[in-house]
Amino acid sequence: MAQRSAIEWTDATWNPVTGCTKVGPGCENCYAERFAERWRGVVAHPYEQGFDLRLWPSRLRQPSEWKKPRMIFVNSMSDLFHKDIDRNYVDKVFEAMEAADWHVYQVLTKRSSPMRNYVRDRYNDAAVPTHIWLGVSVEDGAHTRRIEHLRQINSEARFVSFEPLLGRIGSVDLSGIAWAIVGGESGPRARPMKPAWATELRLACERFGVAFFFKQWGGARPKSGGRLLDGAEWNGFPTHIVPKRILAEIV
Repeated sequence: MAQRSAIEWTDATWNPVTGCTKVGPGCENCYAERFAERWRGVVAHPYEQGFDLRLWPSRLRQPSEWKKPRMIFVNSMSDLFHKDIDRNYVDKVFEAMEAADWHVYQVLTKRSSPMRNYVRDRYNDAAVPTHIWLGVSVEDGAHTRRIEHLRQINSEARFVSFEPLLGRIGSVDLSGIAWAIVGGESGPRARPMKPAWATELRLACERFGVAFFFKQWGGARPKSGGRLLDGAEWNGFPTHIVPKRILAEIV
């Protein structure tokens, strides 16, 4: 499924895979699962199978059909590095991104070591193309190892999504990270985010020269608490890593 996105830090979503399984506390109230399970059993609906893992080879060509450059969030409804996704299929997703190189792709995972291993092997430790951004989700201080795995990838375009932020991250090394996104959880069982946790990350981004984007406080709905942190909106974006041929089109 490829469509315009309401997510503030991207333009569109592309889902050559849907469905997933939980790997940590950040997954407990998964918005994607909640949405997909509403349609389980509805014949011919894209989520007839609910949130069970499903590959969509028919969607692999979608980026090439979009002629205007876009920021594309890859697998907003899944995780490309899930253990049950065959490596050959991951190859096809990367081939599609490499071929339609007028877009910027944002690949986000909680499965950081499989991503690191795959990317190192695919590019033989050479640099990842700068239009393919690789990121990890980190929900609390117990999962910062994912950032270390990300830093072990040869890329200028590394980003971290601290969302949903469920606890204090604490002292964190953000060297080599281009962009950080911070946000609270939303939905009917949203767990609250403390202001001090978000401010601490904002200050860490300042120390390490990382572009800082504050997405939301969260609550019953994504917009419930607004987007102000410490009295301001924070819309940092790493323009320096966007390929010049794309920059004017998407910023």
